[in-house]
Amino acid sequence: MILTVTLNTALDLTYGVTALVPHSSHRVTELSERPGGKGINVARVLTALGHDSVVTGFAGGATGSVLRELLAALPPGTASLTDALVPVAGDTRRTLAVADRATGDTTQFNEPGPHITATEWTAFLRSYEELLTGADAVALCGSLPPGIHVGAYAELIRPARAAGVPVLLDTSGEPLRRGIAARPDLVKPNADELAQLTGSREPLRATRDARRRGAHAVIASLGPDGMLAVTPDGSWQASPPAPVKGNPTGAGDSAVAGLLSGLVEGLSWPDRLRRAVALSTATVLAPTAGDFDRAAYEELLPRVAIEEHTPGAA
Repeated sequence: MILTVTLNTALDLTYGVTALVPHSSHRVTELSERPGGKGINVARVLTALGHDSVVTGFAGGATGSVLRELLAALPPGTASLTDALVPVAGDTRRTLAVADRATGDTTQFNEPGPHITATEWTAFLRSYEELLTGADAVALCGSLPPGIHVGAYAELIRPARAAGVPVLLDTSGEPLRRGIAARPDLVKPNADELAQLTGSREPLRATRDARRRGAHAVIASLGPDGMLAVTPDGSWQASPPAPVKGNPTGAGDSAVAGLLSGLVEGLSWPDRLRRAVALSTATVLAPTAGDFDRAAYEELLPRVAIEEHTPGAA
């Protein structure tokens, strides 16, 4: 199974409006709610790809109860999704995506999350180390809720490495800086997170710099330009066949699922990247935030372009 960690889970709400106009009232034409947070989104895609997944992190209050009910109500597929969230006293956050149907753009509002106590963090650590014993890989995803120290992901990487479980880190800011120094197997920053980490906006230079900071491999999300990977085996860029418009919510999480599933299946780096880019693009095209359009994914997969970067290229 693949373990995904979402320390700041969320109840994701999506409002569809005909057109989003600042300073005006809007009638919501479509509404959806779903269990969210980056690691939960990753697990949903993994199960759709046929990989058993376990989600852990925190859930609490009335919103946390709704989130767990929605997790339990997900339709069964070819693989299982197991809830191993740790209960907390605080209320799980909500995120609100407002989808403008006229432009295809989305505006996102994210609450900060509940305050996690030292006792709750200790309980989570015990559960996490137990779950690692049955994991083929682990993803550490998203922001940290209040009360969790900025070195939390570094603290979670060390027992995964000690257990021989490959670990992917997908976060930003100081948690990324601290986490990458703990030598995760993969990190997946976007272009802004990479620039903040390294001070460079030249993608290949910044990705190589990030890898020198401790990660075994760095896969940078470049938005509509696809993904760039710098690994011990070489460097590649994967690009979608054409730009697409839609809701980008969850696209990066689908890419993480593509990378993790490819790792567990033993795919080559180009094939992992091809899957990740096809999944993220198919997520942008999906009508509901965080889902991926399977027909679009299958059509896109063979059309993702792969370019190998030669050593020493800037």
